[in-house]
Amino acid sequence: MKALNLKRNLIWIAMVAVVFASCSKKKKYEESRTAEESISTFDMLNGFKAEVYATEPNVTDPVELTFDEEGNAYVIEMGDYPYKAVKGQGKGQIRKLIDKDHDGKIDTSVIFASKLESGTSILPWEGGLLVTAAPNIFFMKDTTGDGKADIKEVLFAGFFEDNSEAQITSLRYGIDNWIYANNGGMAGEITFSRKPNAPALQIKGGDFRFRLDKGLFEVESGAGQYGLDMDDLGHRFYTNNSRHISNSPIAGRYLKRHDHMNFKSVVNIYAAEPIMYQATPAPWWRAERTKARNANFEKEKLDRKEYAEGRFTAASGGTIYAGDAYPKEFYGSSFIGDVAGSLVHRDIIEIGNDGPFFNAKRSAKEEKREFIASTDPWFRPCNFTLGYDGNLYMVDMYRQHIETPVSIPDSLKMDMDFMRGNNFGRIYRIVSTEAKAQKSLPPHMRNQFGQELVAYLGHPNRWWRLNAQRIIIERKDKSAIPALVKMFNEDKNPISRLHALYTLEGLDALNAELVGKALTDANAGLREHGAILSERFPELAGQLVKTIADPVGLVSLQATLSAGQLKAGQVVPAFASLIEKKYKDMWFSNAVLSSNPGSSFELVDQLAKNGAFFTAPDSAKLAFVKNISTIIGSRKSGAEVSKLLAFFSSPAVKTDQKWVQEGLNGLATGFKKSKNKEGNAAIAATLKKLEGSAVAENKKAYQDAAEALKGS
Repeated sequence: MKALNLKRNLIWIAMVAVVFASCSKKKKYEESRTAEESISTFDMLNGFKAEVYATEPNVTDPVELTFDEEGNAYVIEMGDYPYKAVKGQGKGQIRKLIDKDHDGKIDTSVIFASKLESGTSILPWEGGLLVTAAPNIFFMKDTTGDGKADIKEVLFAGFFEDNSEAQITSLRYGIDNWIYANNGGMAGEITFSRKPNAPALQIKGGDFRFRLDKGLFEVESGAGQYGLDMDDLGHRFYTNNSRHISNSPIAGRYLKRHDHMNFKSVVNIYAAEPIMYQATPAPWWRAERTKARNANFEKEKLDRKEYAEGRFTAASGGTIYAGDAYPKEFYGSSFIGDVAGSLVHRDIIEIGNDGPFFNAKRSAKEEKREFIASTDPWFRPCNFTLGYDGNLYMVDMYRQHIETPVSIPDSLKMDMDFMRGNNFGRIYRIVSTEAKAQKSLPPHMRNQFGQELVAYLGHPNRWWRLNAQRIIIERKDKSAIPALVKMFNEDKNPISRLHALYTLEGLDALNAELVGKALTDANAGLREHGAILSERFPELAGQLVKTIADPVGLVSLQATLSAGQLKAGQVVPAFASLIEKKYKDMWFSNAVLSSNPGSSFELVDQLAKNGAFFTAPDSAKLAFVKNISTIIGSRKSGAEVSKLLAFFSSPAVKTDQKWVQEGLNGLATGFKKSKNKEGNAAIAATLKKLEGSAVAENKKAYQDAAEALKGS
């Protein structure tokens, strides 16, 4: 009996010890909350509230929401995240969300498409949806009325697919009728099924854009990850994990006009601080990893520091608010989620005063706080959508862990379930409590035509403007042309007029008279797009060249880029005048150099004749001389190289030998990358002759150029 009692006591003691240990051991990770409970953790900017629009089981693992021209809501779900989908067994799907009782909250859903691999983005098109699901972009459509896509056409193929955080995504319809997508700069050979004989497009280093109505597709500048939007004038702003807002001022088509210099699509957002004010502490694994990394940096005596929290590391879904349901001060703001920080950040975007760049800054009300900061660590605001009601809809993937396993050491992830929460998903409607409440009826654009749709181009909510423009162009509705011309000529709103102009473009109804009016308009945005569209009309060349001197930086930059297609005699004098004033601005320098006339000896000669440029050299002037010499060296036209070499021994540059040295260094760089194998002997003879008469300090530069020529 004593033995039995002893055994019972030991068992009881063991049980108490287990219970005590489990109670005393703090959990590393919190448990999930309901949507309503999660909302209660939101510290939102005063004047706004979040409402539940959709939640599980009607949506799980959502990454993007869109509304078609009838107001139907579709959501794409990334059920395989963060793992690569098994071929043919993808867990991604697209749902049509249904609000049966019209109370503003989803009651049920229908599976529109299933078994998607890496589906990340959707965009309404021709009664169906365009879908990014690496390595493809699909067109899907329900033609039977059962709510399920029976057409699943692969439009584009060949995109990178081995990293879920760097895939083709973020489809956006632009005011210029192109559809844009982020590609993260990843490599790929892109083919278009509707043009099977077109050569594959090498997309490495850029993003992507295409036009299905014209059968066009090309590389776009930038390397965005998850998040892309445009302002009312079509300037693109994209999101990267650690750089939450970026912009590439020079479009990819201009940077590809010649391959004699590597033009980088450098981002130009200034004052976009990396700091964020999160309400959730760093998760255990991140805190431990950061501690270990910083200890190693210190051990290796590296001037480097990693932050476990308080810095953007998982920025996502950058979206510009262009609706009519918030106070006016919020129009044009960029809303960005950080899924690791469980917050939503807002930036005010401003155009710089002295150049073609943008500033992004916090509002005075958000100097030391975020638009939303949640204490629920499962809150993962990954994307936003502007609704037809003028509100932003916030997509919350709602996962316990949002990072990919490959970025976490094995020792820290043993008790992490990266799929935990894949049965959850939330979409919230962000509503202003200050703006006047307004009832927005669902659209019915499929039953509207011509002038009815044109009227929407003047709507204060961009959702209506872009969708009306798209529908008119999809239908090739020529009956809209008179109303569009009238709107462009007579409307007082420049944004409405710009939509009218590009809708005419999509209908092949532009003419030089309309574009010429845009090019000389009082509104800078219309002048900027007038420059783009004037590229199609040779008779506008003179006015386009004059616009290079426009006082507004964005207009001047675009005119410079557009005029690059003209002949040297038409544009070189204007380019020279511009460089004399703007040579320190890398955007203008690159814009000029990206063109053939702007990278020719004619420009060097014009600068010398004008006299102002080749005076006292500074670092920016010398860099320009080196760059233009690099391009001339790479092009390696014997006559052009000879003219440049003769110039280096002319009185124009003898005032300072740095001109000669940088020019020869540029030529040497160009020779090394040149694909032209002809004319070497004549150039070598000229170099040898000039070296013999050169001052001592320049002889090595001539020798280096000659050596580079031998290897080309």
